Formats: sequence, C-alpha cells, structure tokens
Amino acid sequence: MTLNLPEMMTVIEITEPGGPEKLVPNRRPVPQPAPGEILIKVATTGVNRPDCLQRQGGYPPPPGASDIPGLEVAGTIAALGEGVDGWMIGDPVCALLTGGGYAEYCTAPAPQCLPIPTGLTLQQAAALPETFFTVWSNVFDRARLQPGETLLIHGGTSGIGTTAIQLAKALGSRVFVTVGGVEKIQPCLDLGAERAINYREEDFVQVVKELTRNRGVDVILDMVGGDYTQRNLSALAVEGRLVFIAFLRGAKMELNLAPVMMKRLTITGSTLRARPVEHKAPIAASLQKTVWPLLASGVVRPVIDRIFPLAEAAAAHALMESNRHVGKLLLHVA
Repeated sequence: MTLNLPEMMTVIEITEPGGPEKLVPNRRPVPQPAPGEILIKVATTGVNRPDCLQRQGGYPPPPGASDIPGLEVAGTIAALGEGVDGWMIGDPVCALLTGGGYAEYCTAPAPQCLPIPTGLTLQQAAALPETFFTVWSNVFDRARLQPGETLLIHGGTSGIGTTAIQLAKALGSRVFVTVGGVEKIQPCLDLGAERAINYREEDFVQVVKELTRNRGVDVILDMVGGDYTQRNLSALAVEGRLVFIAFLRGAKMELNLAPVMMKRLTITGSTLRARPVEHKAPIAASLQKTVWPLLASGVVRPVIDRIFPLAEAAAAHALMESNRHVGKLLLHVA
C-alpha cells in the first residue's frame, strides 16, 4: 500500500571524497521499500560525525546500503513493504538508517523505526535515533553502567555527549565530561553533568581522581582514542569499563596494559552502522521501553544547535567540523 508518490526526489550526493563542498544536490528516483522495510517521506534528517567521515572517504557505506549520507530521519510513512505490520500510511516515525537520509524519501527496516515520543516535533525526533541508539548500545549494554556509578564522557557538547549526560543522569549515575572551552562548560552542567572539565586547561585524570576521592570512574565513553587511551586507563576505577565509539585522535597507539590487569579493567567498543537489523531491533525495543517515557515526560530532551535547509548540507558539515556547536545539527527536508 502506498500514497501517490513522485518518481523523482532531491538528494544530497557526495561527488568525490573531500571537503564539505563535495556535497551537492541532485535528482534521483524515489526508492521502493523492500520486504520488511518502510518508505519514509523525510521531514528532517540528522547530521552526524560519520557523515563527515563518509564524505572524506574514510567511512564507506556497508554493502547494499545507499551511498547517500544520512543515518537518521523523522517524517511520515509513505509506503509499507511486504510483511510490515504495526504501522500505517501517514504515521509519524523516526528511524535509524545505514544511509540515505539526506533525501526527500528514504527506506528503513521496520525494526529500526520508532514512534515519535509524545510531545516532540518531527524536527526534535530527527535528533534521536543515531545518538540514542549509540549511547544505549555502548554505555548501558556494553559498558553496563549502573545507578550510583560514575561516567566520564569525552566530548560533552557533542550530540553523543548531550545525549549520554541526560540518560546517565536520569537513570541514576554521576556524570563528568570533558569539553574544549570555557563556553562549553555551562551547557553540560545545565544538562546534568556534575563537573565539566576543560581539557585545554585541566588534566582530566587528576580532576577525576579528586572528584572520586582517588577511586576513578566506573565507565568512560571515549570518541577520542590516541593519546587519551593511556590516560583513560589511569582514570578508571577497579573493575572499570572503557568503551570506544570513535578515534578522533587515531586508532593506533602504544599502551602500557598493566592497569588492565591490576584493576581488572574491560576495554570494549562497537560500531552500529554495519550491524544487522536483528542486532539493532533489541536496542530499539529498549529505547521505546525505557527512554521514550523519559522523553515524553521532559526529563530527557534532544539538544539541537541549528537546523539547515537540505541544500545547505555543506554548511552543516563545516559547522560540525569546526566543533563550535552544542548538541545536534539537522537538515530540514520537507
């Protein structure tokens, strides 16, 4: 079953690896949903760091995925693929994608689609899937953060950071973050962080030890890697967990692994995009059960810095790479 759909749509393509200027509008056929998929008329799509990496040539889409960037959208259902139930044409929805979000229409596996939390707009909902799936999967599934434990987040004002602060705080943990300037401290405190550490002026290991009476933190969410890794091991408490989701300072480093043995540490991490649908479906179910009520009640809210028109995707990428934003960047499509 479908609505009357156009044959063609506007998309943003990557013409070749390079800077933000390599993002250009073009026209392509509207995709058709395969069995088990939903076709979404996109209202708003999120901009994420992996989109920038893909544009640079460093993060190619998985086999079978769209080459159009964009890992999350919100909009309305335009068509249902064979075998999809529980949804109706016209339903508002937000979805996690493997690609294709910078477009007027996109397809998504039905298990990766979620209803819009009560009280949120489509624009707000477009800021949810990528960061909320990532934070839940890594902080709560893999790192097993518990109420009463301490969490250190590197990059507190990023989309991931603003999400992780709120979720960890709402679920009963103490939260510390690192930030890259004094102007980014207060936004993190306002979201629930107990302490924001300006890494340009302070040593986060020393500050964490002071805050925890020399115990260290239970979990570190790291998207930096590189020279942060050894310091992360020093900042962890006994039985601490270090979880990687990116390596902005590089994936290769020389390490003294003695702290891993002495403190019985766990080092883990994950990527989300290439994982099969059956791995992402339980994350979606957990979010709807535990996190969507927090969004509906206003305890947790998406933090949106700026919304650009779809045609200005290059400007959104330039702002993301400047690190001057706080929270999410979005593209308004329809």
